[in-house]
Amino acid sequence: MSEREGLKANSGQFTLQDVPFRILGGSIHYFRVPRAYWRDRLLKMRACGINTVSTYVPWNLHEPERGLFLFKGQLDIESYINLASELGLWVILRPGPYICAEWDLGGLPSWLLRDKDMRLRTTYSGFTNAVETYFDKLIPKVAQLQFSRGGPIIAFQVENEYGSYSKDKHYMTFIKEALLSRGISELLLTSDNREGLKCGGVEGALRTINLQKLSYGTMQYLANMQPEQPLLVMEYWSGWFDVWGEPHHVFQAKEMVNVVRELLEHGASINLYMFHGGTSFGFMSGAVDFGTYKPQISSYDYDAPLSECGDYTAKYHLLRNLLKIYQKEKLPEPPLPQSRKAYETVPVSHHIPLWESLQFTETPFKSLDPINMESLPVHKGNGQSYGYTLYETTITTGGTLNSRNNIRDRALVFVNMQFVGVLDYRSQELTLPERKVEQTLSLLVENLGRVNYGDALDYQRKGLVGDIALNHIPVKGFTVYSLDMTPSFLDRLKTGKWKTVSEIPTCPGFFQGNLTVHGHARDTFVKLLQGWNKGVVFVNGHLLGRYWFIGPQHVLYLPAPFLKSGNNQVTVFEEQIAGGQIQFTTSPEYGRTLNVSSHPFCNLI
Repeated sequence: MSEREGLKANSGQFTLQDVPFRILGGSIHYFRVPRAYWRDRLLKMRACGINTVSTYVPWNLHEPERGLFLFKGQLDIESYINLASELGLWVILRPGPYICAEWDLGGLPSWLLRDKDMRLRTTYSGFTNAVETYFDKLIPKVAQLQFSRGGPIIAFQVENEYGSYSKDKHYMTFIKEALLSRGISELLLTSDNREGLKCGGVEGALRTINLQKLSYGTMQYLANMQPEQPLLVMEYWSGWFDVWGEPHHVFQAKEMVNVVRELLEHGASINLYMFHGGTSFGFMSGAVDFGTYKPQISSYDYDAPLSECGDYTAKYHLLRNLLKIYQKEKLPEPPLPQSRKAYETVPVSHHIPLWESLQFTETPFKSLDPINMESLPVHKGNGQSYGYTLYETTITTGGTLNSRNNIRDRALVFVNMQFVGVLDYRSQELTLPERKVEQTLSLLVENLGRVNYGDALDYQRKGLVGDIALNHIPVKGFTVYSLDMTPSFLDRLKTGKWKTVSEIPTCPGFFQGNLTVHGHARDTFVKLLQGWNKGVVFVNGHLLGRYWFIGPQHVLYLPAPFLKSGNNQVTVFEEQIAGGQIQFTTSPEYGRTLNVSSHPFCNLI
């Protein structure tokens, strides 16, 4: 039997098996959707008229520690691709190694930063050797699922938006050869915004463009770069992401669909980024820094056609009405929406102060000078990646404490376990109380998310990244505790001496309550308002993400697969206020909104 003819770009339109083919694509990231919901989300995608799903591959989840590779359960990428095929979808794979995606460090593992000379996304040997090892594990798993071997993968993206970075003229060739040498034979793509098109390409790969609005001449510019080749908008931004302390971004449904209509009428192929955003569970949300550091929220709703919890939106229905025109067969009926439940309010029953939880961390580390979290001797030498790090030292005076901008990203400051203030990327000076006796100075430093886009990638070490000064004198002699809140830490914490709520709670601290589910669990949202300020929420060991009173996100999505019939343990780590009740609601709450059409930031990327 002759080899099947895969996706080709040798004329003004794509062909698949030598038949004209238009990519009507959408992005759903398997790592942002509970595995139990993969089928539901992909069925909803297919019913909308989408024929191709695209997904990134997050290196930092698949190799969380150097040499430890995870490809099972939630990270079973082969099962996700096979499921897409079963449901009638083609696949475009975007394996990185860098993916951006509003994901911590753009998907690159933080242990790379243990190398003080590291130059990410270049041909620096410390980076390329790590990529080669990772690709040795990843690429054989997906190569067998290529179209030419009977699978659904019709194209691979070479890296991601390199034209906006472009620090090494040999790098894209290295990534391309890394794919080809491991058996990748399908169509190769690159993906950039207009400004990056010229520098982001590589010979042998089709250039594609990322955009939201059609500015004059954009598509013609791409066409002129590649005469007689098809046009593909690899990322048509259906909405936008959110950062803490700013409004929730929306992109009007009619405006979105009008642009999609115009692109299709002019013969272009398209991939909606995102079709369904999902959630950046855990500590995985990233940050942006174009002069000001801005951490991103845990929700990745993105104002996409399918909402964070999989609901149909106005965009979905308008898009389906448009895309059905381009179908040869009648579209399947969309699956019924999933039900949700506002569970009864859960009172906090027990708590344990941060200071008493330290015994359950890994052995504390002594250091004369400040040390960043990635360099801590924990996790078999891979350092700390996420969460909080506590730095303690002894001082003999009060006065002015200055961070020298060496705190990444936010520190709660305590003297003798009494809260005295916050130091972060905005506030870098604090007055400590004057006492001429030995006192314990503690800084609980939180990694709020590493930058996922731009030139700052190499400078994303977290914790204390340099000296802090008290009255202009560098502070020395630290005891450092790693509080990355891994499942093993939470298991150890369960054995601690939890206090009942009748005792006065101490913050920071862990607060616990039990949610009782009768019968089958249903989706819900956790709502922490009165009595809560900032922290993270775990349910049955699953880290849902961050909450913060500054918004815009005011609830955390809790999918039914994270729950069970009977008792469910809800654990809240609260930084500053002594805990209230844990409420549940059926509706997401993203605060006040801002139309991205009037927001210039979305045009920077």
